[in-house]
Amino acid sequence: MALNWVWIGFFTVACATALVRTLLGDQGVFQGLLTALFDGARSGFEISLGLAGVMALWLGLMRVGERAGMVEALARLAAPLLRRLFPEVPNGHPAQGAMTMNISANMLGLDNAATPLGLTAMRELQALNTRQPDTASNAQIMFVVMNTAGLTLIPTSVIAIRQSIAVKQGLGASFNAADIFLPTLLVTFVSLLVGVMAVAVCQRLPLWRARFALPMLAVAGVLAAIVTGLARLPAEQASRIAGATGAMVILGIVMLFLLAGAFKRINVYDAFIDGAKEGFGVAIHIVPYLIAILVAIGVFRAAGCMDALMSGIGSLVAAMGLDTAFLPALPVGLMRVLSGAGARGLMIDVMQTHGVESFAGRLAAIMQGSAETTFYVMAVYFGSVGIKHARHALACALLADAAGLVTAIAIGYAMLR
Repeated sequence: MALNWVWIGFFTVACATALVRTLLGDQGVFQGLLTALFDGARSGFEISLGLAGVMALWLGLMRVGERAGMVEALARLAAPLLRRLFPEVPNGHPAQGAMTMNISANMLGLDNAATPLGLTAMRELQALNTRQPDTASNAQIMFVVMNTAGLTLIPTSVIAIRQSIAVKQGLGASFNAADIFLPTLLVTFVSLLVGVMAVAVCQRLPLWRARFALPMLAVAGVLAAIVTGLARLPAEQASRIAGATGAMVILGIVMLFLLAGAFKRINVYDAFIDGAKEGFGVAIHIVPYLIAILVAIGVFRAAGCMDALMSGIGSLVAAMGLDTAFLPALPVGLMRVLSGAGARGLMIDVMQTHGVESFAGRLAAIMQGSAETTFYVMAVYFGSVGIKHARHALACALLADAAGLVTAIAIGYAMLR
Protein backbone atom coordinates (compact mmCIF):
# COMPACT_ATOMS: atom_id res chain seq x y z
CA MET A 1 0.00 0.00 0.00
CA ALA A 2 2.86 2.40 0.83
CA LEU A 3 4.41 1.95 -2.61
CA ASN A 4 1.02 2.55 -4.23
CA TRP A 5 0.81 6.04 -2.74
CA VAL A 6 4.46 6.75 -3.44
CA TRP A 7 3.95 5.78 -7.09
CA ILE A 8 0.81 7.93 -7.43
CA GLY A 9 2.61 10.75 -5.65
CA PHE A 10 5.49 10.74 -8.14
CA PHE A 11 3.10 11.20 -11.07
CA THR A 12 0.81 13.68 -9.33
CA VAL A 13 3.59 15.96 -8.13
CA ALA A 14 5.37 15.74 -11.50
CA CYS A 15 2.26 16.64 -13.49
CA ALA A 16 1.30 19.45 -11.10
CA THR A 17 4.82 20.87 -11.31
CA ALA A 18 4.80 20.58 -15.11
CA LEU A 19 1.48 22.42 -15.25
CA VAL A 20 2.84 25.28 -13.15
CA ARG A 21 5.98 25.46 -15.31
CA THR A 22 3.81 25.53 -18.46
CA LEU A 23 1.76 28.42 -17.10
CA LEU A 24 5.02 30.21 -16.37
CA GLY A 25 6.06 29.88 -20.03
CA ASP A 26 7.96 26.57 -20.23
CA GLN A 27 6.12 25.02 -23.19
CA GLY A 28 8.33 21.95 -23.58
CA VAL A 29 7.99 20.45 -20.11
CA PHE A 30 5.14 18.04 -20.93
CA GLN A 31 7.01 16.77 -23.97
CA GLY A 32 9.96 16.10 -21.66
CA LEU A 33 7.70 14.13 -19.31
CA LEU A 34 6.40 12.02 -22.19
CA THR A 35 9.93 11.30 -23.39
CA ALA A 36 10.96 10.32 -19.85
CA LEU A 37 7.94 8.00 -19.65
CA PHE A 38 8.98 5.97 -22.70
CA ASP A 39 12.69 6.12 -21.87
CA GLY A 40 11.98 4.67 -18.44
CA ALA A 41 10.00 1.79 -19.90
CA ARG A 42 12.74 0.96 -22.41
CA SER A 43 15.47 1.25 -19.79
CA GLY A 44 13.66 -1.10 -17.38
CA PHE A 45 13.32 -3.77 -20.04
CA GLU A 46 16.95 -3.49 -21.19
CA ILE A 47 18.28 -3.72 -17.63
CA SER A 48 16.14 -6.79 -16.95
CA LEU A 49 17.52 -8.50 -20.05
CA GLY A 50 21.07 -7.84 -18.89
CA LEU A 51 20.17 -9.07 -15.43
CA ALA A 52 18.82 -12.41 -16.69
CA GLY A 53 22.20 -13.88 -17.57
CA VAL A 54 23.89 -12.88 -14.33
CA MET A 55 20.98 -14.11 -12.20
CA ALA A 56 20.96 -17.42 -14.10
CA LEU A 57 24.66 -17.81 -13.32
CA TRP A 58 24.33 -17.06 -9.63
CA LEU A 59 21.14 -19.03 -8.99
CA GLY A 60 22.75 -22.00 -10.71
CA LEU A 61 25.74 -21.79 -8.38
CA MET A 62 23.45 -21.37 -5.38
CA ARG A 63 21.56 -24.52 -6.31
CA VAL A 64 24.87 -26.40 -6.30
CA GLY A 65 25.59 -25.00 -2.84
CA GLU A 66 22.17 -26.04 -1.56
CA ARG A 67 22.50 -29.61 -2.79
CA ALA A 68 26.05 -29.79 -1.47
CA GLY A 69 24.74 -29.01 2.02
CA MET A 70 26.56 -25.71 2.47
CA VAL A 71 23.45 -23.85 3.70
CA GLU A 72 22.88 -26.57 6.31
CA ALA A 73 26.53 -26.28 7.36
CA LEU A 74 26.10 -22.56 7.96
CA ALA A 75 22.97 -23.32 9.98
CA ARG A 76 24.90 -25.63 12.28
CA LEU A 77 27.57 -22.97 12.81
CA ALA A 78 24.97 -20.33 13.72
CA ALA A 79 22.97 -22.51 16.13
CA PRO A 80 25.02 -21.80 19.33
CA LEU A 81 24.65 -18.04 18.87
CA LEU A 82 20.92 -18.24 18.18
CA ARG A 83 20.34 -20.18 21.39
CA ARG A 84 21.47 -17.08 23.31
CA LEU A 85 19.34 -14.72 21.24
CA PHE A 86 16.20 -16.85 21.58
CA PRO A 87 16.16 -18.17 25.16
CA GLU A 88 12.42 -18.88 24.95
CA VAL A 89 12.96 -21.47 22.20
CA PRO A 90 13.76 -24.92 23.65
CA ASN A 91 16.86 -26.72 22.43
CA GLY A 92 16.03 -29.02 19.56
CA HIS A 93 12.79 -27.22 18.71
CA PRO A 94 12.02 -27.16 14.96
CA ALA A 95 12.05 -23.35 15.05
CA GLN A 96 15.81 -23.39 15.65
CA GLY A 97 16.51 -25.26 12.43
CA ALA A 98 14.21 -23.05 10.36
CA MET A 99 15.68 -19.85 11.82
CA THR A 100 19.29 -20.85 11.24
CA MET A 101 18.49 -21.97 7.70
CA ASN A 102 16.69 -18.68 7.03
CA ILE A 103 19.59 -16.57 8.26
CA SER A 104 22.11 -18.68 6.35
CA ALA A 105 20.07 -18.33 3.15
CA ASN A 106 19.88 -14.55 3.63
CA MET A 107 23.64 -14.35 4.05
CA LEU A 108 24.14 -16.17 0.75
CA GLY A 109 21.56 -14.05 -1.08
CA LEU A 110 19.09 -16.94 -1.47
CA ASP A 111 15.99 -14.75 -1.23
CA ASN A 112 13.71 -17.37 -2.80
CA ALA A 113 14.77 -19.89 -0.15
CA ALA A 114 15.01 -17.44 2.76
CA THR A 115 11.40 -16.28 2.66
CA PRO A 116 9.69 -19.70 2.90
CA LEU A 117 12.20 -20.75 5.57
CA GLY A 118 11.43 -17.57 7.48
CA LEU A 119 7.69 -18.16 7.28
CA THR A 120 8.23 -21.71 8.47
CA ALA A 121 10.19 -20.39 11.44
CA MET A 122 7.42 -17.92 12.27
CA ARG A 123 4.87 -20.74 12.31
CA GLU A 124 7.10 -22.80 14.60
CA LEU A 125 7.59 -19.81 16.90
CA GLN A 126 3.84 -19.19 16.89
CA ALA A 127 3.35 -22.71 18.22
CA LEU A 128 5.22 -21.55 21.33
CA ASN A 129 3.25 -18.29 21.51
CA THR A 130 0.21 -19.67 23.38
CA ARG A 131 -0.38 -16.95 25.96
CA GLN A 132 -1.36 -14.13 23.53
CA PRO A 133 -1.49 -15.55 19.99
CA ASP A 134 -2.29 -12.18 18.36
CA THR A 135 0.70 -10.46 20.01
CA ALA A 136 4.29 -10.98 18.88
CA SER A 137 6.44 -12.99 21.26
CA ASN A 138 9.97 -11.93 22.21
CA ALA A 139 11.44 -14.60 19.94
CA GLN A 140 9.30 -13.53 16.98
CA ILE A 141 10.31 -9.89 17.42
CA MET A 142 14.01 -10.74 17.56
CA PHE A 143 13.69 -12.95 14.48
CA VAL A 144 11.81 -10.35 12.42
CA VAL A 145 14.21 -7.53 13.38
CA MET A 146 17.16 -9.72 12.41
CA ASN A 147 15.50 -10.27 9.03
CA THR A 148 14.85 -6.56 8.46
CA ALA A 149 18.47 -5.73 9.37
CA GLY A 150 19.62 -8.89 7.51
CA LEU A 151 23.35 -9.53 7.44
CA THR A 152 24.19 -9.93 3.75
CA LEU A 153 27.38 -11.69 2.76
CA ILE A 154 26.89 -11.33 -1.01
CA PRO A 155 24.52 -8.65 -2.43
CA THR A 156 23.89 -10.76 -5.51
CA SER A 157 21.19 -8.76 -7.28
CA VAL A 158 22.94 -5.42 -6.74
CA ILE A 159 26.19 -6.78 -8.19
CA ALA A 160 24.25 -8.15 -11.16
CA ILE A 161 22.52 -4.82 -11.82
CA ARG A 162 25.81 -2.93 -11.57
CA GLN A 163 27.37 -5.26 -14.11
CA SER A 164 24.41 -4.87 -16.47
CA ILE A 165 24.52 -1.06 -16.31
CA ALA A 166 28.30 -1.03 -16.67
CA VAL A 167 27.96 -2.89 -19.97
CA LYS A 168 25.42 -0.31 -21.15
CA GLN A 169 27.77 2.50 -20.17
CA GLY A 170 30.63 0.94 -22.14
CA LEU A 171 32.88 0.13 -19.20
CA GLY A 172 35.51 -2.45 -19.98
CA ALA A 173 36.97 -5.46 -18.24
CA SER A 174 38.56 -3.23 -15.58
CA PHE A 175 35.15 -2.59 -14.01
CA ASN A 176 34.60 -4.65 -10.85
CA ALA A 177 30.92 -4.94 -9.92
CA ALA A 178 31.87 -6.64 -6.65
CA ASP A 179 33.81 -3.69 -5.23
CA ILE A 180 30.82 -2.93 -2.97
CA PHE A 181 31.20 -6.29 -1.20
CA LEU A 182 33.28 -5.16 1.77
CA PRO A 183 31.44 -1.84 2.40
CA THR A 184 28.09 -3.67 2.22
CA LEU A 185 29.25 -6.31 4.68
CA LEU A 186 30.39 -3.64 7.14
CA VAL A 187 27.12 -1.70 6.91
CA THR A 188 24.91 -4.76 7.34
CA PHE A 189 26.94 -5.89 10.37
CA VAL A 190 26.41 -2.52 12.08
CA SER A 191 22.71 -2.50 11.20
CA LEU A 192 22.25 -6.03 12.49
CA LEU A 193 24.17 -5.31 15.68
CA VAL A 194 22.11 -2.19 16.42
CA GLY A 195 18.85 -4.06 15.75
CA VAL A 196 19.82 -7.01 17.98
CA MET A 197 21.02 -4.75 20.79
CA ALA A 198 17.86 -2.65 20.62
CA VAL A 199 15.68 -5.73 20.96
CA ALA A 200 17.94 -7.06 23.72
CA VAL A 201 17.48 -3.85 25.70
CA CYS A 202 13.70 -3.97 25.29
CA GLN A 203 13.61 -7.65 26.28
CA ARG A 204 16.32 -7.34 28.95
CA LEU A 205 18.44 -10.08 27.44
CA PRO A 206 21.86 -10.42 29.13
CA LEU A 207 23.87 -10.02 25.93
CA TRP A 208 26.67 -8.29 27.81
CA ARG A 209 27.82 -11.63 29.17
CA ALA A 210 31.21 -12.72 27.93
CA ARG A 211 30.00 -15.69 25.88
CA PHE A 212 28.08 -13.33 23.58
CA ALA A 213 29.79 -9.97 24.04
CA LEU A 214 33.39 -11.09 23.44
CA PRO A 215 32.79 -12.67 19.98
CA MET A 216 30.71 -9.67 18.89
CA LEU A 217 33.33 -7.20 20.13
CA ALA A 218 36.03 -9.20 18.37
CA VAL A 219 34.17 -9.09 15.05
CA ALA A 220 33.38 -5.40 15.51
CA GLY A 221 37.03 -4.70 16.29
CA VAL A 222 38.25 -6.48 13.18
CA LEU A 223 35.75 -4.64 10.98
CA ALA A 224 36.63 -1.30 12.59
CA ALA A 225 40.31 -1.98 11.98
CA ILE A 226 39.60 -2.75 8.33
CA VAL A 227 37.66 0.49 7.86
CA THR A 228 40.32 2.51 9.68
CA GLY A 229 43.10 0.99 7.59
CA LEU A 230 41.31 1.55 4.30
CA ALA A 231 40.33 5.09 5.28
CA ARG A 232 44.02 6.00 5.56
CA LEU A 233 44.67 4.94 1.99
CA PRO A 234 43.93 7.00 -1.14
CA ALA A 235 40.33 6.45 -2.26
CA GLU A 236 41.37 4.72 -5.49
CA GLN A 237 43.68 2.29 -3.69
CA ALA A 238 41.08 1.56 -0.98
CA SER A 239 38.50 0.90 -3.66
CA ARG A 240 40.85 -1.52 -5.47
CA ILE A 241 41.54 -3.42 -2.24
CA ALA A 242 37.84 -3.65 -1.39
CA GLY A 243 37.03 -4.76 -4.91
CA ALA A 244 39.78 -7.38 -4.98
CA THR A 245 38.65 -8.70 -1.59
CA GLY A 246 35.07 -8.98 -2.80
CA ALA A 247 36.10 -10.77 -5.98
CA MET A 248 38.30 -13.25 -4.11
CA VAL A 249 35.64 -14.03 -1.51
CA ILE A 250 32.92 -14.56 -4.10
CA LEU A 251 35.14 -16.76 -6.28
CA GLY A 252 36.23 -18.62 -3.17
CA ILE A 253 32.61 -19.36 -2.28
CA VAL A 254 31.96 -20.51 -5.83
CA MET A 255 34.88 -22.94 -5.68
CA LEU A 256 33.79 -24.09 -2.20
CA PHE A 257 30.32 -24.93 -3.56
CA LEU A 258 31.72 -26.75 -6.58
CA LEU A 259 34.25 -28.76 -4.58
CA ALA A 260 31.67 -29.57 -1.90
CA GLY A 261 29.32 -30.80 -4.63
CA ALA A 262 32.04 -32.95 -6.14
CA PHE A 263 32.90 -34.35 -2.70
CA LYS A 264 29.21 -35.20 -2.05
CA ARG A 265 29.12 -36.89 -5.47
CA ILE A 266 26.18 -34.84 -6.72
CA ASN A 267 25.79 -34.00 -10.40
CA VAL A 268 27.14 -30.45 -10.19
CA TYR A 269 26.37 -29.64 -13.81
CA ASP A 270 22.72 -30.72 -13.59
CA ALA A 271 22.30 -28.87 -10.30
CA PHE A 272 23.68 -25.72 -11.91
CA ILE A 273 21.32 -26.02 -14.89
CA ASP A 274 18.30 -26.54 -12.62
CA GLY A 275 19.12 -23.40 -10.66
CA ALA A 276 20.05 -21.34 -13.72
CA LYS A 277 16.63 -21.94 -15.24
CA GLU A 278 15.14 -19.90 -12.41
CA GLY A 279 17.36 -16.94 -13.26
CA PHE A 280 15.36 -16.03 -16.35
CA GLY A 281 12.13 -16.33 -14.40
CA VAL A 282 13.44 -13.97 -11.75
CA ALA A 283 14.55 -11.43 -14.36
CA ILE A 284 11.21 -11.57 -16.20
CA HIS A 285 9.31 -11.35 -12.92
CA ILE A 286 10.85 -7.99 -12.00
CA VAL A 287 10.27 -6.37 -15.44
CA PRO A 288 6.85 -4.82 -14.62
CA TYR A 289 7.99 -3.66 -11.18
CA LEU A 290 11.16 -2.14 -12.59
CA ILE A 291 9.34 -0.38 -15.43
CA ALA A 292 6.68 0.94 -13.05
CA ILE A 293 9.14 2.62 -10.73
CA LEU A 294 11.55 3.81 -13.44
CA VAL A 295 8.83 5.61 -15.41
CA ALA A 296 7.55 7.25 -12.20
CA ILE A 297 11.04 8.40 -11.23
CA GLY A 298 11.66 9.50 -14.81
CA VAL A 299 8.69 11.87 -14.97
CA PHE A 300 9.43 13.10 -11.44
CA ARG A 301 12.98 13.97 -12.48
CA ALA A 302 11.95 15.40 -15.88
CA ALA A 303 9.53 17.79 -14.16
CA GLY A 304 12.42 19.15 -12.10
CA CYS A 305 11.06 17.79 -8.81
CA MET A 306 14.06 15.63 -7.97
CA ASP A 307 16.46 18.52 -8.54
CA ALA A 308 14.32 20.79 -6.35
CA LEU A 309 14.12 18.18 -3.59
CA MET A 310 17.85 17.50 -3.61
CA SER A 311 18.58 21.22 -3.76
CA GLY A 312 16.49 21.81 -0.65
CA ILE A 313 18.15 18.98 1.28
CA GLY A 314 21.54 20.09 -0.06
CA SER A 315 21.04 23.62 1.22
CA LEU A 316 20.18 22.26 4.66
CA VAL A 317 23.20 19.93 4.69
CA ALA A 318 25.51 22.67 3.42
CA ALA A 319 24.21 25.05 6.09
CA MET A 320 25.35 22.47 8.64
CA GLY A 321 28.82 22.56 7.12
CA LEU A 322 28.65 19.00 5.72
CA ASP A 323 29.67 17.64 2.31
CA THR A 324 26.74 17.11 -0.09
CA ALA A 325 28.19 14.48 -2.44
CA PHE A 326 26.06 11.73 -0.83
CA LEU A 327 22.74 13.44 -1.55
CA PRO A 328 21.96 11.78 -4.92
CA ALA A 329 22.09 8.37 -3.22
CA LEU A 330 20.06 9.38 -0.16
CA PRO A 331 16.60 8.67 -1.67
CA VAL A 332 17.67 5.04 -2.17
CA GLY A 333 18.29 4.59 1.55
CA LEU A 334 15.03 6.31 2.48
CA MET A 335 12.95 4.33 -0.02
CA ARG A 336 14.52 1.00 0.93
CA VAL A 337 12.52 0.93 4.16
CA LEU A 338 9.27 1.17 2.20
CA SER A 339 9.88 -0.73 -1.01
CA GLY A 340 12.65 -2.90 -2.39
CA ALA A 341 11.42 -2.38 -5.95
CA GLY A 342 11.19 1.38 -5.44
CA ALA A 343 14.70 1.57 -3.99
CA ARG A 344 16.01 -0.60 -6.83
CA GLY A 345 14.54 1.81 -9.36
CA LEU A 346 16.04 4.80 -7.57
CA MET A 347 19.43 3.06 -7.42
CA ILE A 348 19.34 2.38 -11.16
CA ASP A 349 18.36 6.00 -11.80
CA VAL A 350 21.34 7.21 -9.75
CA MET A 351 23.70 4.89 -11.63
CA GLN A 352 22.36 5.98 -15.00
CA THR A 353 22.43 9.68 -14.11
CA HIS A 354 25.78 9.89 -12.30
CA GLY A 355 27.53 6.77 -13.61
CA VAL A 356 27.84 3.32 -12.10
CA GLU A 357 31.46 4.01 -11.05
CA SER A 358 30.69 7.39 -9.48
CA PHE A 359 30.69 7.94 -5.73
CA ALA A 360 26.91 8.44 -5.75
CA GLY A 361 26.41 5.30 -7.87
CA ARG A 362 28.49 3.10 -5.59
CA LEU A 363 26.97 4.58 -2.42
CA ALA A 364 23.47 3.91 -3.78
CA ALA A 365 24.48 0.29 -4.44
CA ILE A 366 25.77 -0.07 -0.87
CA MET A 367 22.53 1.33 0.53
CA GLN A 368 20.47 -1.01 -1.62
CA GLY A 369 22.56 -4.06 -0.83
CA SER A 370 22.82 -3.52 2.92
CA ALA A 371 19.17 -3.08 3.95
CA GLU A 372 15.84 -4.85 3.81
CA THR A 373 12.30 -3.70 3.10
CA THR A 374 11.24 -3.29 6.73
CA PHE A 375 7.51 -2.75 6.29
CA TYR A 376 7.19 -5.56 3.74
CA VAL A 377 9.07 -8.07 5.91
CA MET A 378 7.03 -7.19 8.98
CA ALA A 379 3.74 -7.37 7.09
CA VAL A 380 4.54 -10.76 5.53
CA TYR A 381 6.10 -12.42 8.57
CA PHE A 382 3.65 -11.21 11.19
CA GLY A 383 0.68 -11.49 8.85
CA SER A 384 1.49 -15.12 8.06
CA VAL A 385 0.73 -16.14 11.66
CA GLY A 386 -2.01 -13.63 12.47
CA ILE A 387 0.04 -11.28 14.66
CA LYS A 388 -1.78 -7.96 15.12
CA HIS A 389 0.34 -6.35 17.84
CA ALA A 390 4.05 -6.08 16.96
CA ARG A 391 5.04 -4.39 20.25
CA HIS A 392 8.56 -2.91 19.95
CA ALA A 393 9.43 -4.66 16.66
CA LEU A 394 8.88 -1.65 14.37
CA ALA A 395 10.81 0.81 16.54
CA CYS A 396 13.81 -1.54 16.80
CA ALA A 397 13.73 -2.28 13.06
CA LEU A 398 13.61 1.41 12.12
CA LEU A 399 16.45 2.15 14.54
CA ALA A 400 18.53 -0.50 12.77
CA ASP A 401 17.60 1.03 9.40
CA ALA A 402 18.68 4.50 10.55
CA ALA A 403 21.97 3.13 11.88
CA GLY A 404 22.56 1.35 8.58
CA LEU A 405 21.88 4.49 6.55
CA VAL A 406 24.26 6.64 8.60
CA THR A 407 26.91 3.91 8.55
CA ALA A 408 26.60 3.51 4.77
CA ILE A 409 27.30 7.21 4.27
CA ALA A 410 30.19 7.18 6.74
CA ILE A 411 31.81 4.07 5.22
CA GLY A 412 31.24 5.46 1.73
CA TYR A 413 33.26 8.55 2.61
CA ALA A 414 35.89 6.48 4.40
CA MET A 415 36.43 3.94 1.61
CA LEU A 416 35.21 5.48 -1.64
CA ARG A 417 36.07 9.21 -1.48
